[in-house]
Amino acid sequence: MKRNRSLAILLAALMVLSILGSACAKKAEPVPTPSAPQTEAPKFRVAMVTDVGGLNDQSFNASAYRGLKKLEGDGVEIKALESTKQEDYEVNLGALVEQKYNLIWAIGFLMTDATDKAAKANPNNQFAIIDSVVNEPNAASVTFKEEEGSFLMGVIAGMVTKTNKIGFVGGIEGDLIKKFESGFRAGVASVNPKAQVLVTYAGSFTDQGKGKEVALAQYKAGADVIYHAAGAVGIGVIAAAKEQNKYVIGVDSDQNSLAPDNVISSMMKGVDVAVYDVSKKLQNGEKIGGQHIVLGLKENGVGTSPTTKWDLNKDMKAKVDAYSKMIVDGTLKVPATREELAGFKAPEIK
Repeated sequence: MKRNRSLAILLAALMVLSILGSACAKKAEPVPTPSAPQTEAPKFRVAMVTDVGGLNDQSFNASAYRGLKKLEGDGVEIKALESTKQEDYEVNLGALVEQKYNLIWAIGFLMTDATDKAAKANPNNQFAIIDSVVNEPNAASVTFKEEEGSFLMGVIAGMVTKTNKIGFVGGIEGDLIKKFESGFRAGVASVNPKAQVLVTYAGSFTDQGKGKEVALAQYKAGADVIYHAAGAVGIGVIAAAKEQNKYVIGVDSDQNSLAPDNVISSMMKGVDVAVYDVSKKLQNGEKIGGQHIVLGLKENGVGTSPTTKWDLNKDMKAKVDAYSKMIVDGTLKVPATREELAGFKAPEIK
């Protein structure tokens, strides 16, 4: 009996020692340090304010938005605010400043004053403007040599016309649209000095009805091809061409899809490329503020659309290519004003 009791005491002691040993072992195990929560880097954010034509102008603003959408494909957060009247510019820019976008684009020369004011008032924000220059250290400016691309459209129109009457429809008359007009008229004169160019300004970039009205009047006066530089007004010009079964030349974007049988070319303007490239520079840490970027034919900033109907005249492409080469190498300086146009003489193509 005594022996059994001793054995029980021994077993109980062994159990206590085992429990104490396990507790000590557990106590000695290192306590894992909780890992810090993983936070994603903040997204790069780019926004734009459209000119009054809005995103559906199928021309100028639409091109800018294509650049913005391409940025979105790269993972950039984007936003576009549409302006329906000039009073919207300051309001829209201010709203985007409040939302702390990394870069805010102003699309169009009509936004110059509003952008200048916003840049001055918000020195810690980055701005960029198309078709004008804002001289502030936190604003990038992108302009184009529209006269060069328009010259090529004039060469096309001058070679395609059968009536020797050609139309030009501008939006709001000013220095910018006069660049389109002057370059176009110089191109026409270079290949067809007998042709007359009818020039009309619609006084708007949005009134499609006015665009159609003006174009119908030019077609009635004998024009058989019209070049427009008028934003959304140009949609009305193209509608008139379709209705009259006449030719028309688009602008800023390839507008052939609006009337495939009538739009024989479009003066491509790389607004989308500018929006994308300048935004990427800032995203990659490059300084863009205070820069003025000028894009012409040499920089692929302007040119002919891929849908150009070269087969309308067997010599047309050769002439366009020859003049393009002269513009790029500096042999030909295209007039950008009516004053320069008055003294313009096209160099001979050898």
